Amino acid sequence: MAQTTPNHTQTVSGWAAQEPGGKITPFIFKRRENGVDDVTIKILYCGMCHTDLHHLRNDWGITMYPLVPGHEITGEITKVGSNVSGFKVGDRVGVGCLAASCLECEYCKDSQENYCDKVQFVYNGIFWDGSITYGGYSQMLVADKRYVVHVPENLAMDAAAPLLCAGVTVFCPMKDNNMLDSPGKKLGVVGLGGLGHVAIKFGKAFGLHVTVISTSPSKEKEARQHLGADDFLLSTNPKHMLAGKRTLDFIIDTVSANHSLGPLLELLQVKGTLVLVGAPENPVQLPSFPLIFGKRTVKGSMIGGIKETQEMLDLCGKHNITCDVEVIKPDQINEAMNRLAKNDVKYRFVIDIGGNGKSSEPQKISNANL
Repeated sequence: MAQTTPNHTQTVSGWAAQEPGGKITPFIFKRRENGVDDVTIKILYCGMCHTDLHHLRNDWGITMYPLVPGHEITGEITKVGSNVSGFKVGDRVGVGCLAASCLECEYCKDSQENYCDKVQFVYNGIFWDGSITYGGYSQMLVADKRYVVHVPENLAMDAAAPLLCAGVTVFCPMKDNNMLDSPGKKLGVVGLGGLGHVAIKFGKAFGLHVTVISTSPSKEKEARQHLGADDFLLSTNPKHMLAGKRTLDFIIDTVSANHSLGPLLELLQVKGTLVLVGAPENPVQLPSFPLIFGKRTVKGSMIGGIKETQEMLDLCGKHNITCDVEVIKPDQINEAMNRLAKNDVKYRFVIDIGGNGKSSEPQKISNANL
């Protein structure tokens, strides 16, 4: 049963899982009324992140059911609170992973709300009023103004949706490590999926030399011809990896499967940096010799704060960067989840919540399998 909170009086249609690994089915629940600091958003599109799959299956042991996933949300504002400035009815907006934070700690004050100890997420979190948060697999959302961003007018709302998570996840480590203003530097991208393909687009937009590192030989053609990568290394080929030794300045590792970091570290130049943005279920293998003999650094990174998310979207607007998506209907969510588990998507599923009827390519999903 959905939680009941006194001011949660708006009835909303959405899609939820009721148990670990269960199917996502239509779900009616309540959202709060629009408060003085809130905006109400008619959801048009919502991306499907691998995190949604982890929560659906309770892989991390933290899922609260019923679960309404979705943190890559784009839509239009239908109502604004009396304290809201900077947003108006009709604005094209986005909501990513964040729903609330303490607003008082050093991280919140430095626009790094994502690192606040009390951060709460758009779904599977606990909002300030004690209610469980429900995400973007739904027709509308009420969000605090401090966690909402503008979507540039030139970006398609469906293809922009995954930028709210996938985009900012690869943008922030590139920014933190001065890769946005270092044309000619050499970037390695491990994994060619929802995050990896955006990292390639950022790298090319910022003048970097981009090398894709993958276990799949079939990814070379799409990496080079479709996304414009400069080089490709097959990580299962010792000759490829040896040829790439000490050639990269910076690597973004987007892979969520278990793997060793040793071979990747050998690709870095002395003092190079490897950043993990994927989240394997088990600890990764980190041999010490490639670190010691290369004075290399291994770091982690997650999504960005709201200020960084807006900065990322503005740069995407400037460079016309969006995600490559396959748009699906809500009744195709379960089959899309099955395909997502197999990494069978190029490169992000986006749910057409608003019924806009747009589809990226001929449909690959059979309703008979739902």
